[in-house]
Amino acid sequence: MSNEFTIEATTRSDLGKGASRRLRRLENRVPGILYGADKTPTPISVLGKDLTKALENEAFYSHILSLKLDGGDVQVVLKDLQRHPAKNNATHVDFQRIDASHKLHMHVPLHFLNEDKCVGVKSGGGIVSHQLTEVEVVCLPKDLPEFIAVDVADLDMGKSIHLSQLNLPAGVELRALQLGEDHDLSVVSVIATRASIGEEEAKPAAPAAE
Repeated sequence: MSNEFTIEATTRSDLGKGASRRLRRLENRVPGILYGADKTPTPISVLGKDLTKALENEAFYSHILSLKLDGGDVQVVLKDLQRHPAKNNATHVDFQRIDASHKLHMHVPLHFLNEDKCVGVKSGGGIVSHQLTEVEVVCLPKDLPEFIAVDVADLDMGKSIHLSQLNLPAGVELRALQLGEDHDLSVVSVIATRASIGEEEAKPAAPAAE
């Protein structure tokens, strides 16, 4: 992984909705919880501006993070984030401790490559349609990818790429495929545009054979 993220956190003892509102309003801190690895959940808070800046980076959502807490470093992943419905700023954050020997279930984004070179677009006049923008992966922390690349250069008109056709990094599985073949969903396809349909309909019919 190319990015490294460190978040400063402090434990908090003043709990409840009122305390959380005061924390956000008076100290510009975001309340949260740290849990996992068979340890007691710990109420924490992080500085609002630091979290906001980190959330601007897509990799933050699917990356092993270093949480500096009480003089130590805790390796975590972001598991849940609540935002204000109008302002969209973070109002609560959940971090999960990781255990190097236990697999994670994480959602990671899909990065679609070579859309401008796609056969179905250049030759067929279609458009690339994304059915999924992220997938849930199952893997050990050391194998967690920031994203999964999907190359659509050779995708022709009317064709699709399914979950089972994704090129996964070593040690990474897709949760959906663990549930059976019925969950092998379409990830991306090339579909006809109105213009391309009109052109096809406008083509003169072939003369009937005598």
